[in-house]
Amino acid sequence: MLETAVALGFGHLVADFLLQPGRLIAAKRDPARRLWALPLHVLIVAVASWAALGFAPAPALIATVALLHLAIDWAKLMWGGKGFAGFAADQAAHGAVIWLGAALWPAAYGGGIWGLPAVAPSLGLLPEAMTVAGGAIAAVIAGGYAVQAITGDFAIKDPASLAAAGRLIGRLERALILLFVLVGQPEGIGFLIAAKSLLRFGEMTREHDRRVSEYVIIGTLASFGWGLGAAFGTQAILGALAP
Repeated sequence: MLETAVALGFGHLVADFLLQPGRLIAAKRDPARRLWALPLHVLIVAVASWAALGFAPAPALIATVALLHLAIDWAKLMWGGKGFAGFAADQAAHGAVIWLGAALWPAAYGGGIWGLPAVAPSLGLLPEAMTVAGGAIAAVIAGGYAVQAITGDFAIKDPASLAAAGRLIGRLERALILLFVLVGQPEGIGFLIAAKSLLRFGEMTREHDRRVSEYVIIGTLASFGWGLGAAFGTQAILGALAP
């Protein structure tokens, strides 16, 4: 069951955060284009999930995941609020669907190509690889959406800053947090926090703007918190997968 859940989770993360460009997201939100954009996204989710399962002969599982994904995304577009609450509720609902699918069809992963006796020995660590890759997507890419949702009400436009620089800094720091935790060196996160604090100190003393200071603090804490959650979650799944 855990391998099936890992594969479904990996497929979801790839489809939702790597294979869903901004143009598709904008089309989903546009009532005139939603009728083709939303089914296209759900089709991508179904194909990604099926591929992660090794193209297992489990049409009922794939159909269930796809239809419930469609229902959740439709509900979010119709009634879901903006901000972190809407983002968290959406991802929590998708997570519940993944666990439901794994509970109802626990042998799906073993029935796919990756579970075949001739293939499994050479791909014995594939679930672990999916876990690490999924953790990286959750920490680095999904974390960007989460932090943006948290700081959206405090956003400050600064034309003097480099475009997308803050987004890149956030991705790098969450990737480093994930790396430190997975290699068993979480104390390195303390040095990361200290380094960022020192680099930001000069900026804060020049700004003399409390709103800017609070915005930076909120964004930093949200980024580090999300990165730590994703890192320790990934570590816990890897521990559960170990024989």
